[in-house]
Amino acid sequence: MNHVKTLYDDTDFRCSVIGMQWKKSPETLVKFITDRMAGEKCEPRKMFGYPCYFINGNMFIGLHQDNLVLRLGEEDRKASMKKDKDVKVFEPMPGRKMGEYVVVPASIYSNKVAFDALLVKSMKYVSSLPPKQKKSKKKSK
Repeated sequence: MNHVKTLYDDTDFRCSVIGMQWKKSPETLVKFITDRMAGEKCEPRKMFGYPCYFINGNMFIGLHQDNLVLRLGEEDRKASMKKDKDVKVFEPMPGRKMGEYVVVPASIYSNKVAFDALLVKSMKYVSSLPPKQKKSKKKSK
């Protein structure tokens, strides 16, 4: 099994994976997702230093670098990619697709009606998934 060494710096988050660096999300995008998710019944967390939101332990929206990422069911995902060629399957690293997640382009998230329609589909889909069980903490030896 291959193990990838990852380096983290919390003050100015960058993730170096085999010579690749992840950059911080733009503050405007962080503010957008934070403001939009305020008041929604979801749990904010960070994954790899990026803001993400969860329902029943399942992530449904988040940021990765300068991308807004949304989790959709298969039919909604296919329909979204067919309707807008800029909606793509999310790949945090080349060749590492996260099948249920799509990158939402600015043309959609800057359009409140279009974005809210996708967000509702995402929240509905993730709410239908079984809750994730919390992992038990490992006891130190």
